[in-house]
Amino acid sequence: MRLALPLPLHQQFDYALPAGAAPPLPGARVKVRFGRQQLVGICTDPAPADPHERLRPLTAVIDATPALDPEQLALGHWLSEYYHHPLGEVLSLLLPPAARRGASLAPATVTGYRLLGSPGDLTRAPKQAALAARLVAGPAPRATLLTEGHSAATIRALSQKGHLETIELDPGPAPTAVATQAPLTPRPEQAEAIEAICDSFGRFAPFLLEGITGSGKTEVYLQCMARVLMRGEQVLVLVPEIALTPQTRARFEARFGTAAALHSQVSDGERLDLWRGCRDGTVSVLIGTRSASLTPFARLGLIIVDEEHDGSYKQTEGLRYSARDLAVKRAADLRIPLVLGSATPALESIANARAGRYRHLILRERAGGAAEPQVRLLDIRGQSLEDGISMDLRRAIGAHLDAGAQVLVFLNRRGYAPSLICGACGHVATCAACDQPMTYHRQGQPSGDVRGQLRCHHCGARATTDGSCEACAAQALVPVGVGTQRSEEALKRWFPQVPCYRIDRDTARSKARLQAHFEAIASGAPALLIGTQILAKGHHFPNVTLVAMLGVDGGLAAADYRAPERTAQLIVQVAGRAGRAERPGEVWIQTLQPENPLLTGLLREGYPGFASRELERRREAGLPPAALMALLRADSPEATAPGAFLTRLRDGLRRAHAERGAGAAIELLGPVPAPMQRLGGRHRFQLLLLASERALLHRALRWVSRHGHDIRTPGHLRWSIDVDPLDCV
Repeated sequence: MRLALPLPLHQQFDYALPAGAAPPLPGARVKVRFGRQQLVGICTDPAPADPHERLRPLTAVIDATPALDPEQLALGHWLSEYYHHPLGEVLSLLLPPAARRGASLAPATVTGYRLLGSPGDLTRAPKQAALAARLVAGPAPRATLLTEGHSAATIRALSQKGHLETIELDPGPAPTAVATQAPLTPRPEQAEAIEAICDSFGRFAPFLLEGITGSGKTEVYLQCMARVLMRGEQVLVLVPEIALTPQTRARFEARFGTAAALHSQVSDGERLDLWRGCRDGTVSVLIGTRSASLTPFARLGLIIVDEEHDGSYKQTEGLRYSARDLAVKRAADLRIPLVLGSATPALESIANARAGRYRHLILRERAGGAAEPQVRLLDIRGQSLEDGISMDLRRAIGAHLDAGAQVLVFLNRRGYAPSLICGACGHVATCAACDQPMTYHRQGQPSGDVRGQLRCHHCGARATTDGSCEACAAQALVPVGVGTQRSEEALKRWFPQVPCYRIDRDTARSKARLQAHFEAIASGAPALLIGTQILAKGHHFPNVTLVAMLGVDGGLAAADYRAPERTAQLIVQVAGRAGRAERPGEVWIQTLQPENPLLTGLLREGYPGFASRELERRREAGLPPAALMALLRADSPEATAPGAFLTRLRDGLRRAHAERGAGAAIELLGPVPAPMQRLGGRHRFQLLLLASERALLHRALRWVSRHGHDIRTPGHLRWSIDVDPLDCV
């Protein structure tokens, strides 16, 4: 039989059945020996192997019924072919981690007890009598009995008397909480969107729901979900950040009584239970980050991708898939509607809507009659800034706090300062593995004390500084630039009477701390919120009336062709946190480039106008979405090896396409050093492929997959294919 094994090899492997064993079905897991390893693989073809060929037998067949159903198997084959990734690794990723190690996928059972006959006179053991009376109605799970107040000692005593039998029970559906929130009355735009989506139940219908921030996209989701659940079907909701799942889950639980959440902080045991629950149909609503898009469902009726433009939906290691694009594929295969929601849709999605592939639904008004915030550019050229904040902005922050409102200060740099420089010799603290400045993080020391931790935000390397220069030993280190820690310190110094909440990747690691921050902010009391783009994604802060944006000039100057799109999306998303209730909002953007066309055009025409101009610019340049792209990456500790490998790959690909007469159909750019040439001690090069037709691009990539491994390379060289890359760094 043929097996797909979790190995970085583009091939499958033949094994023999042990004598007398029944062949496994396609999708079933098996255990095999591969060299010195014991691996869990997936059967892809149970047909007997050539009887004349000597094959190693399987170690064991794990599943009597397939772990991956036909839909999941077909999805795995598509992922492998589209992203040119080994099938064995892809199929393994479709299973929860515990199942990859061989854990049972049978429905979970719980320990319970059944009453045996009549226990007789228990007047001298009233607790045992009460337990026996409880079980007269039928068996009950142990956990339920303990919750009801029956002690473990009572259960043990009655069992020792021979009156209880220990049994395994089907846990059944999880107890449903009580919904506490009624649906809102939709505005006409919302009602039109809801009816359009619900009229498409039972067929593939992709919708791009574009709504300005605060326009009530979530209410559209909720009312569509309610109708799906009434049909006895399930809903998958994708969100871009772990930090968003508690808020989203709370809103869905308030409306429906129950919702499950799946993300990287969920334990392997919980992940296995959720996987089984979705597969068996006992989980009705699943909210999850990128990996949730791979989950099997019994009766999936609707997929929602919130903040569909977000780059977090693209996996950047291993199987480099896009969860948003995978959601489109699954909805098409299952013939169900798909909703892609955003205030700032990706240019690819807008292009699909304009081409008629998606139906474009637009929400132009804010919910509750709230006005859009007023946006002003604050020219800081020639101004003296204190901790990155101008005096004009500082006065505006104070005015809003004095009025009893909340203020959000956005800065997309965590840590205290982006670099630490010696004022005596000019030495910059640099990561030895990346050749990039290390970010300085304070650790609670008093102002002026530059002891603390240095972190590389690229490879994760850490070092400590005692305040002296590592090059000349002078006590003259100066933090240069501003991060969220430095902003927090300054704002606490200026406004000591107001609570200050910093929300970035460092603070988001603590689930309890993050939840406490959000609960305090939700109270509406005057507060300062300082954070990175985590704060830009879908949060509803009704009492925020001022949003201050620092450091946007870095995005305007980035070399990546997608930088304008990302910067525009970030500005619009962050600005949308202001004035979401009855109080008007303001947005102040500090900039050294107040005449920048992106900024002025965005303020004048809004995101739709920016998107139209940017799509035309991409068309003229022959860049996605006007063209199709793939990126070949190679890295090695040796400086010249990646470039040499990609050069040979490029030359071979050109020859192969010239022989087919298709040389001009694929444009090859490079190889060139990656924008960050050294990362984690490895030198990085890349080769860009551009094509006008998807078939041509994939034909070239299939050649690369087949022949790339034929090129002799040093054992330490790694290379990969990235289809539809979101960045070129």
